[in-house]
Amino acid sequence: MKRIRTSRAYALIVCALIGVAVGVTLTMAATTDPKEAKLTQLFSKGLTDLPGKEGLMLLIEYPPGSSDPIHRHNAHGFIYVLEGSIVMQVRGGKEVTLTPGQTFYEGPEDVHVVGRNASQTKPAKFVVFFVKDKGAPVLVPTK
Repeated sequence: MKRIRTSRAYALIVCALIGVAVGVTLTMAATTDPKEAKLTQLFSKGLTDLPGKEGLMLLIEYPPGSSDPIHRHNAHGFIYVLEGSIVMQVRGGKEVTLTPGQTFYEGPEDVHVVGRNASQTKPAKFVVFFVKDKGAPVLVPTK
């Protein structure tokens, strides 16, 4: 009889410890889960017929809930959505939600005021092709 009570006590302690461990793990995941976009350079090429210019192609992956700060590119940017849905807007333009197969354009003078994943639960991916000054930063934070 004593052995059964001891086993139950150990089982309760183990369950309590597992519960605490799961709670700590979930809390850590919630606080350390980055919502930053992942950028992967796919291609870069100097444009010989446009001296001083280059073409740059990036794959952008937005985790659920990810968003960009206000910025500009000082470039022509051509966006093509691969998966998920994204919300885009340039200053003075209309906010649009894009789904796979849809496109968006940003000009060199545009300020990108909205750039985010439309979903809080699903990732989104898109490709962007820039025509920009060779060696210039691809993104310039602004207000």
